[in-house]
Amino acid sequence: MDPVSNTPSMPDRASRRDTALRDAAKELEAGFLAEMLKSAGLGETSESFGGGPGEEQFSSFLVQEQARAMVEGGGIGLAESLYNALKEREK
Repeated sequence: MDPVSNTPSMPDRASRRDTALRDAAKELEAGFLAEMLKSAGLGETSESFGGGPGEEQFSSFLVQEQARAMVEGGGIGLAESLYNALKEREK
């Protein structure tokens, strides 16, 4: 915090912007992975022992969270590539 103007200093502002940019890149990667997981058949209800309509309605949430967990575990590198490309555009 800048004591004179009582506003966040430049490094704090840049750090928050970088964090927000990295979070957005991770969400984009998670969305991409979720779509790929759906295309691979993850989240489809099984014929036997299916969970009924509730399982069908909430399976997309499970797939999205599994994709987020994959990103937090390192993902496929898409978030890092997006982040770096967006940082280059800022310069």
